[in-house]
Amino acid sequence: MQTLRDQALACREAARTLAGLRTAARDALLRAMADALDAHAEAILAANARDVAAAQARGTTGALLDRLRLDAARLAGVSAAVREVAALPDPVGQVTRDDVRPNGLHVRKVRVPLGVIAMIYEARPNVTADAAALCIKAGNGVILRGGSEAIHSNTAIATALREAIAAHGVGPDALTLVTDLRRETMLALLQLVDIVDLAIPRGGEGLIRFVAEHARVPVIKHYKGVCHLFVDASADPEVALRLLIDGKTSRPSACNALETVLVHAGIAATFVPRAVQALQAAGVEVRGDARIRALAGDVVEASEDDYAAEFLDLVIAARVVDSLDEALAHIQRFGSDHTEVIATRDDANAARFVAALRAAVVMVNASSRFSDGGELGLGAEIGISTTRLHAYGPMGLEALTIERFVVEGAGQVRHP
Repeated sequence: MQTLRDQALACREAARTLAGLRTAARDALLRAMADALDAHAEAILAANARDVAAAQARGTTGALLDRLRLDAARLAGVSAAVREVAALPDPVGQVTRDDVRPNGLHVRKVRVPLGVIAMIYEARPNVTADAAALCIKAGNGVILRGGSEAIHSNTAIATALREAIAAHGVGPDALTLVTDLRRETMLALLQLVDIVDLAIPRGGEGLIRFVAEHARVPVIKHYKGVCHLFVDASADPEVALRLLIDGKTSRPSACNALETVLVHAGIAATFVPRAVQALQAAGVEVRGDARIRALAGDVVEASEDDYAAEFLDLVIAARVVDSLDEALAHIQRFGSDHTEVIATRDDANAARFVAALRAAVVMVNASSRFSDGGELGLGAEIGISTTRLHAYGPMGLEALTIERFVVEGAGQVRHP
């Protein structure tokens, strides 16, 4: 029986084959992977039904159960997403710098695959296909370690994808699914510094912190999305209200959903009552400071912990601030470097807001829900990074490559 290290080595060997393929060959492979998902739809849905039944028996309900469940339409969406990745521009081989030095050396920076990426995730079985497609498109091998709640779904999806990979003359271990879900096996994976080039955890804060604290390999992560909307005194109230309702209610369980709204005192008397009424009409519980509660009824008193919370639910914290500086100080204290939004008609305030914050994404008069790889033109997203490594913010195909120097000379030496 293969050890985890043996599996990782086999993935690395297959990744080398992938890296040598031309764009057209990798795109054809991805299309074949999408076809395989369609061809194995019955088996995949049956496996998913087993996972869903087991989750229901454990008492799982609501959003967690919904993330786990696949049906024919959702599975068709998964295969369509793989085809969309195939159609994206290939970052591998892209030249980002090209010049000739005074000594005649031709210096280029060229994008190349990272190598082997370990993807550690929970619940969503679609991540098995999405992560595989993105990593393979960028010429990488991928080691997938999903959660126990989706083990049958992930295994069925990986089986279909590996079959397509093998049929295209690439070692199927380019996609390796870890089925030993013991915690010590995950720990062992995170120690493979000579094989695994990057780990990407995707799931709850507990999983991400565990990976970050125990990994010896580099980790791309974001712990949580405590995203703020600051309504400046100069804001168009209609714009600010749209940003607030969309950011909080369109998908409250997403990491780019708003968790706190800060309202400038200069607009609070007119804006806060409207905002609270609109939020409550949408089913949102508002937790506010004394100034918010004085302006609107039926608002829960906010605690200090509420301002640091990622609710991932129809709950929002609110506070009135006296200045842009006070808003920035609040965000710098409680923010998570994910996404921050200002509603303003003052260009100078917008510029100060952008310059003062180090968040991965800063929005001016636009919803926090646009903090997403697809919405920002990346085509697809493998995750969001608030780690200042080679990637910061939503991560697409380019973030699954690195740049290296290629230097061409004609016999030059540095010390003649």
